[in-house]
Amino acid sequence: MPRSMARLFMVVLGQIALLAGAILIMTPVLYMVSASFMTNDEIFSTRFQILPSNLNWGNYIEVFARFNFMRYLSNSVFVTGAIVFLNLLFSPMIGYSLAKFDYPGKNILMLFILATVMVPFTAILIPLFLIVRGLGWVNTYQGLIVPFAMSAFGVFLMRQFIISVPDDYLDAARIDGAGEFRIYFQIVLPLIQPALITLAIIVFVASWDEFLWVLVATAGDTLRTLPIGLAKFREQYQTRFELMMAGSVIAAAPMVVVFLALQRRFLQGMAGLSGLK
Repeated sequence: MPRSMARLFMVVLGQIALLAGAILIMTPVLYMVSASFMTNDEIFSTRFQILPSNLNWGNYIEVFARFNFMRYLSNSVFVTGAIVFLNLLFSPMIGYSLAKFDYPGKNILMLFILATVMVPFTAILIPLFLIVRGLGWVNTYQGLIVPFAMSAFGVFLMRQFIISVPDDYLDAARIDGAGEFRIYFQIVLPLIQPALITLAIIVFVASWDEFLWVLVATAGDTLRTLPIGLAKFREQYQTRFELMMAGSVIAAAPMVVVFLALQRRFLQGMAGLSGLK
């Protein structure tokens, strides 16, 4: 077989494999969306049905009418938005300091930050809860937000991207009389915008899906977020699969919307991260 034909064959085979993988991954998600518009009888029908006979929007209305879904949803939006904002505020500042300034103990501090990435969250769950309880933050918004206001991964990600910013840009700004805050906000941040969006998406997904800490740090339904609400909803309506599917779609939809809106910048950020030396 000629080399050009062999190369074409490998490309086609690779595309087929990618398509098969995409179908395998997306099938459960698409069926979840489809089932959210079905009736319970259609879901449990002996004849397997992929698409609903009619779009039953009443499932979504019933989810909000029967269960306090809006409260959980609003809590998730507020807590996740605050965590993302604080991560975008603090992580780039610390990353800028570690990337562009020299001071005693900087390398040790960076090693310590990297070491914390390898510590599982369950290992620090009890000490973290004791600290939050000592501050009187149990069952408060600050108890849900402040422990995640900054992440070691976010600091590392920002440092790696800011290292790639040429020092000549910063030195030229200093010669023109710009202060460090002006350099940071007007030069550094615009140049690392794909990294900021990458961090925002990663933090958003992690915060939106957080279950264990919200369960531990809250004592009632007033401050609990959507993952807790969805678990309680499934316990209460475990025989109503159409409602469970509708609730799952509601819980997953914000993450899909955020990713689709920012996917181009996210891919640029991931490409930049993979190309770092």
